[in-house]
Amino acid sequence: MSDATTPGELARRLEALESRIAYQEHWLDTLDEAVAGQERRLSQLERINVLMQERLRHQQRALQEGDEAAPRPEDELPPHY
Repeated sequence: MSDATTPGELARRLEALESRIAYQEHWLDTLDEAVAGQERRLSQLERINVLMQERLRHQQRALQEGDEAAPRPEDELPPHY
């Protein structure tokens, strides 16, 4: 029997594999949490972006309406009239 197949060596290798799997599962859980957090943040930023676009459109309309309602310089009478 070789050293690689002794019960002690097999037990050590099995323990090392179990340890690696546990470590990888921990990092997968950590990465899953990070991705989920980023997904929540991205959704929040997308909602903010939509709101900001709506506000900009509203402000542009208000400015355009204000420009149309305001007297133009050619419509004003000079001060000496």
